[in-house]
Amino acid sequence: MPATTVLRPRSRTLIIAATVPLALAALLADDVRVRRQLDAARKDPLTGLPGRDALMDRTERLVRTHREQLHVLVADADGLKAVNDSLGHAAGDALIAVIGHRLGAWAAARGGLAARLGGDEFGAAVLLPPTATLREIAALREQLEQPVDHNGHILRPAVSIGTARAVDLPDAAGASRLLRGADMAMYRVKTGERPHGYLATRHDAYTPTVHGRRPGRPGTHLPVG
Repeated sequence: MPATTVLRPRSRTLIIAATVPLALAALLADDVRVRRQLDAARKDPLTGLPGRDALMDRTERLVRTHREQLHVLVADADGLKAVNDSLGHAAGDALIAVIGHRLGAWAAARGGLAARLGGDEFGAAVLLPPTATLREIAALREQLEQPVDHNGHILRPAVSIGTARAVDLPDAAGASRLLRGADMAMYRVKTGERPHGYLATRHDAYTPTVHGRRPGRPGTHLPVG
């Protein structure tokens, strides 16, 4: 009997010791699974790109670590309404998906991140040598505007791109200023006020907004300065 009373607690201890790592492993697996589900939920289902918050977070990190090379872009797909009206929204969605995939791959290859900002607008934060800015942006525009075959219809995207370089703005300029500058530069290109390849100035980045929206957006009623 004494031997029995000694072995029982020991066996229970061994069982508990063996069970704890398994329980921890299960918890870790659940945590990884939940994180993946949350990441997937945050991504745009059409393009697979993350949204504005992810772009702002990445930009803030790059501002601190790679300011001299940091470029923030805003790209707008021109003429999407005409595609939707003539060929249907499926064709417009196909165009958005292809542009998103192309921009995402381009940004990833340059140490950055692309995001869908909403509708037909995209953003990206990438690392480029300042001397290569214009060449890189011109090549990106050419890549994004390659024809897209959708159910036998050849779609020809047109894209306006605005770019803000961190080195062109005050040292205190963070992600929001860079994105605002790129957005303003894109609008100036889109309206024909500036040529393709236009780079945002300090004035663009610090242009006043209405309810957080740049001049020229519907509902702002604020002229472009």
